[in-house]
Amino acid sequence: MLPGSRVLAALLLSTSLTAPIQCAGKPKPEQRLEEEPAEALYNLAERFKKLGNQPAQAETLRAIVERYPSSRFAEAARIDLEQMGGAPRR
Repeated sequence: MLPGSRVLAALLLSTSLTAPIQCAGKPKPEQRLEEEPAEALYNLAERFKKLGNQPAQAETLRAIVERYPSSRFAEAARIDLEQMGGAPRR
């Protein structure tokens, strides 16, 4: 064994044992650092609404419904489209 290799091996072992364990579960909504894509698109649609750009808002809402149909934002997008007088295009 090379000189210092035992020290290095012990250091690597202790580092790996004390490293934080990553879990595969999703974080709670209040702990998330990033938006999910449907949420980002919905926020973009809201910005278009505030700017008075109804065509861009409708197109963004349709994209949410088509690309992320099982998202909670898809249901909100459907409601918004109905209130705007337009159903999602297929």
